[in-house]
Amino acid sequence: MAAVYSAVIALVPPIRHLLRPVTGLIEMAVFPVEPNLGYAVFLGILAGALARHKRSAYWVLMVIYVLLVLGNLAVVLSSSLMPDLVEEFALTRQVVASEVNLVVSAVVLGILAAAHDEFFAPTRRASFRKALVTLGSLLAVSFGVGYALVTVFPGTLKARDHLPWALERALGGAATLDLYRSGRPPSWVNFVIGLLSAIAVLVAFAVLFRSQRARAELPPESEERVRALLAAYGSRDSLGYFATRRDRAVIFSPSGKAAVSYRVVAGVCLAGGDPIGDVEAWAPAIRAWMDEARRYGWAPAVIGASEAAAHAYARAGLRVLELGDEAVIETGAFGLEGREMRGVRQAVNRVKRAGFTLRIRRHAELSPEEMRHIIECATAWRGTETERGFSMALGRLGDPADGSCVLVEARDADGKPAALLSLVPWGADGLSLDLMRRDRDSDNGLMEFMVAGLVAEAGEFGVKEISLNFAMFRSVFEEGARLGAGPVLRLWRCTLVFFSRWWQLESLYRANAKYRPRWVPRFLAFDDTRDLPKVGLASVIAEGFLAVPSLSTLLRRGEHGGVRPPVPARPGQDA
Repeated sequence: MAAVYSAVIALVPPIRHLLRPVTGLIEMAVFPVEPNLGYAVFLGILAGALARHKRSAYWVLMVIYVLLVLGNLAVVLSSSLMPDLVEEFALTRQVVASEVNLVVSAVVLGILAAAHDEFFAPTRRASFRKALVTLGSLLAVSFGVGYALVTVFPGTLKARDHLPWALERALGGAATLDLYRSGRPPSWVNFVIGLLSAIAVLVAFAVLFRSQRARAELPPESEERVRALLAAYGSRDSLGYFATRRDRAVIFSPSGKAAVSYRVVAGVCLAGGDPIGDVEAWAPAIRAWMDEARRYGWAPAVIGASEAAAHAYARAGLRVLELGDEAVIETGAFGLEGREMRGVRQAVNRVKRAGFTLRIRRHAELSPEEMRHIIECATAWRGTETERGFSMALGRLGDPADGSCVLVEARDADGKPAALLSLVPWGADGLSLDLMRRDRDSDNGLMEFMVAGLVAEAGEFGVKEISLNFAMFRSVFEEGARLGAGPVLRLWRCTLVFFSRWWQLESLYRANAKYRPRWVPRFLAFDDTRDLPKVGLASVIAEGFLAVPSLSTLLRRGEHGGVRPPVPARPGQDA
């Protein structure tokens, strides 16, 4: 609240003058506020870090209140020792304000001291030193720009006051170098310096309060334990196999019978899919995962949880929202007959007439040369620079450890590869779609041809269910298009259709709906409603729709000419 108030009175001068008595009351009884953007940003970042139980933020606040107590105590003692000066300069009101603020600050300081154990989230090593260097460098830039501006546009400010005034503004009003200065430059100069100082504080405290980074890595021993749990309980969740992604971490229940797979992105501890393992051990695994997030000040969240897992996360204290539905084809009930399947049937027949053929094999059946060629095709057909996916993608086509995965190839009349599907195991009798690629110059209908062909031969692989893509907000598209849909639902559907121009929400729903699948709801779980924007951003980054490279990544790219260096293969893996 103090941050918002400081920002408002900094940006709107009429309100600043109107609320001057209120500002004095807040400073006397609550917390110092300043009409300065840099100070407002500082308070906002500090408040967010305190809400995440950051230890460094706690000590910053302690220093602030210690300084407040010492400053007010000095004023009160001076007034007691020199009462004549107080009466002569009419400082009685200031002395009373200092007395009130001394009491308030002392009480808050005592509460903070008693609550020391509540602030336990660590910061990264050397963060304080890096934050000081960052702050000093950027404030120096703010001071330099401010001094140049006030020299060119001095307003009524005298020449000898240019340098101290610029220094005061760059420091955000934290220090006053001349109490008797008269004159001021144009208000926009003050705004520019305040904005630069705000950016400096924002960056510096972001460096100081940034979350402890977790290693996005699945060690071989943890992967073996995850695969053992999947072998015993993998049929419960179609997304279970994606927990073997090696850019995820995993935390097990005390008994080792269940685990939560996650990655830390933008301060969010983002779990994907359901917990792996015995349902009876889900609760201890979820508690261990949430304790880990709480320890480091991460916001816990889950993307793509099933209904059973959503109930488990809700019992652990998280809030739950329905995201959309997963399309699941039951191979025994699938067929191309009937009016509803007319579109798929026509696409399949058209591709067959064009001479395309289909080949379905386990990854283990491919030779190294064949797999290398498949990887080259998949990379060439990819429409984005980076591989996308987190909750429903494996991201490592051709790994020897994934020999039980199924590859579906479509080849044209000349035997040239035209499209492919790669699916991961879903228990003993299911498959879950991992990769879907096709040559953009090939015929339309290839995906329908491959899906229908896979279902037709599913019996040879012992497959009864096939999980396809996830359709976000599926119920909105379906219910909003029906006759008699309410105005709110129709408006919501129109909004999603508009955004589908960029994010393909509706087209993905229709691409799945034409197979007449069984729709399985998937949920988003999160801790606090205020964290939803952060959780959304983390999900977008994790799924590969937004790349946020770090400084070290940019330096590495520069060293390798803009090309990512190859990732070393594990022992026994074809590099």
